[in-house]
Amino acid sequence: MTSGATDPWFRYFLTYDPAETLEQVTVPVLAINGEKDLQVPWEENLREIEAALQRGGNTRYEIRAFPDLNHLFQHSETGAPSEYQAIEETWSVEVMEVIADWILKTVGR
Repeated sequence: MTSGATDPWFRYFLTYDPAETLEQVTVPVLAINGEKDLQVPWEENLREIEAALQRGGNTRYEIRAFPDLNHLFQHSETGAPSEYQAIEETWSVEVMEVIADWILKTVGR
């Protein structure tokens, strides 16, 4: 069994550029990040998602950043992965409401 850097999936993951795929997306998109996400740089991530959608001609998207939320959309002090297990909140209620509202708005209900 292969693991780590020799694993084909891992090598693919490291070289994959999602922008090419996002440029082909024609359905509505809700892109969200926590501003305390230390695993994915939120500003760069959301900016690149928006740019790729625009290059592809998709105008049906919403971009949202949530202050004080980490990679798992939990309220956190620092955003460090070491905090994850100590936080009782599984997901921010605000994020769940935004997602639910976006779905209802998008499907026209």
